[in-house]
Amino acid sequence: MNFRKLAKPVLAAALLLASAAATGEWPEKPIRLVVPYAAGGGGDTTFRPLMPVLETRFGLRFVIDNKAGASGNIGAADVARAAPDGYTLLLGASNNFVINPFLYRDMGFDPLKAFAPITVVSNSPSVVAVNTAVPANSLRALAEYARANPGRLNYGSPGTGTPAHLAAEFFSHLAGVKMVHVPFKGSPPAVLALLQNEVQVYFTPPAPIANALRGGKVKPLAVAMLERLSTMPEVPTTKEAGFEELQTGNWWGFVAPAGTASAILDRLQSAVQVALTDATVRKRYAEQGTIAIGNSRAEFAAMLKSESVRWKRIIDIAGVGPQ
Repeated sequence: MNFRKLAKPVLAAALLLASAAATGEWPEKPIRLVVPYAAGGGGDTTFRPLMPVLETRFGLRFVIDNKAGASGNIGAADVARAAPDGYTLLLGASNNFVINPFLYRDMGFDPLKAFAPITVVSNSPSVVAVNTAVPANSLRALAEYARANPGRLNYGSPGTGTPAHLAAEFFSHLAGVKMVHVPFKGSPPAVLALLQNEVQVYFTPPAPIANALRGGKVKPLAVAMLERLSTMPEVPTTKEAGFEELQTGNWWGFVAPAGTASAILDRLQSAVQVALTDATVRKRYAEQGTIAIGNSRAEFAAMLKSESVRWKRIIDIAGVGPQ
């Protein structure tokens, strides 16, 4: 998925914000936003810059409800069962929509049917980071070293089936190499293991390793995108390294329960699109190495279908069976 093509301000969306009458009195009360992970994680850092802008726009509060568990399935299921009245929304990560359905035998709902897409908010592309002891300064050199030393490199992840795990397995497949997976309970211990050389490779969004990068404690070999990341312009892309298929990361999207009125969805989509053009929001996102997206409802719906096909292939390659 080429997120650069999607990451364009939609100024015309401002015109749609004037159509409040189409939704009657909505909204009349605070909107509950379910983030299906623990507080302080990627969902919170994605939404909190947007929250004051959206609250000013709608004149009411957005209440973040962190409902963690089962890789986000518990919180997502809560929204899937909620009334389609515009007062319960989900801010989910890519795995909630296009990865978990292939990792769990029964989630209790189908993300492509249970939700009405609103917009993709942001994308945090994978950075291929290695410990400074690894004798490779490019992704091609890493592949060559791993090929010559099968099983010698360990790669970390926040857990089995996470985008970081699947990205590393996809790279191993494309490069024809064998690395050893070491799963951790979350990103912080995985980053610590990378710094301590307990694992040598980590496919991670920029934010968790930002301090380590600034201190020169890890080496960024590539960003898993088609175009270079503006906040890391010196780091080549996976495409430049000869691994064009390796486009991975973690994106966050707003959805509502299926059946929510189109007029409400349109207002939410337009409000988020305009909020993403706010200078403070874009600055906060840039500091996190995050790309603001704000695509249309139709684009998000089409993206969910194509991303599902792509991630199913990667999961099959990784050999991760359903739980």
